[in-house]
Amino acid sequence: EVQVVESGGGSAQAGGSLRLACHVSEYADDSWCVAWFRQAPGQEREGVAAIYTGGHLIDYADSVKGRFTISQDNAEKNSVYLQMNSLKPEDTGVYYCATGPTGYCFGGYWSSGDMLNWGKGTLVNISS
Repeated sequence: EVQVVESGGGSAQAGGSLRLACHVSEYADDSWCVAWFRQAPGQEREGVAAIYTGGHLIDYADSVKGRFTISQDNAEKNSVYLQMNSLKPEDTGVYYCATGPTGYCFGGYWSSGDMLNWGKGTLVNISS
């Protein structure tokens, strides 16, 4: 069973930065689609960013482009990070990491939230 564990959440002030980490216990294939999602209180879950671990395909939601960066650990492909800069109060929420087959990263399918393996989430709270 694939285990997905997020870490790095916490509190920050608007304009600050946080870095989230996602560790995946194993990949069924050589590469996967790994994505970050978030859910603010009272709102639906939304896709934030995705990365294809076997290449250079990266995708972002418009709301975070230019502020967030998703990356993969070059030495440890089982770890994916989300660097969040210029944080805003509206970035507050529970952030989830999820994995899916390679194809999910293409055509924006990942943003539908139809991923296979999910972590339990990590809370991010941004104050103004």
